[in-house]
Amino acid sequence: MGGSDEIEYPGNFKLFHYTEEVIQTFKSRNIPVFSFTNQPGISRGAAAETDFHTELNAFGFDDVYLCPHHHSEGCECRKPSTGMLKKAASDHHLDLSRCAVFGDRWTDIAAAKTAGCIAILVLTGSGKASWDQNHTSSIIQPDHVSATLKEGMTWLFEHTHTTQHVQ
Repeated sequence: MGGSDEIEYPGNFKLFHYTEEVIQTFKSRNIPVFSFTNQPGISRGAAAETDFHTELNAFGFDDVYLCPHHHSEGCECRKPSTGMLKKAASDHHLDLSRCAVFGDRWTDIAAAKTAGCIAILVLTGSGKASWDQNHTSSIIQPDHVSATLKEGMTWLFEHTHTTQHVQ
């Protein structure tokens, strides 16, 4: 979404100038768009879950899934676990093999690949550092690496014909 590698809380999010266009392009093709985010600050009291939902829904997401847990809590929802993806699939009757996940962290890619989704790593935000740190050592690899979300959307439309839903 935004260009920072820092943790951002509602009220401080800044979307890339093309993000709203990308969301609207997917929606104009009847492809719902969801947000999946690890937000351990919620469990620490640094932010409220409702604020995330309010702000992300206002950006145009059809639904928001977030994990409020710290990584040490061992939950099933925190990426790279697939809990949030599975919940979205259940809530919205999605076939995850026909979904795509865009992310700037290797945990996004790992969750997507484990769930059977198309995985697109964007090099914005934490993406470049995540690529540099993981692409030579990880057995899990993205289906595509894109400079931006918009370029990733273009690749998705050009290289897939069966994708029904996009995260």
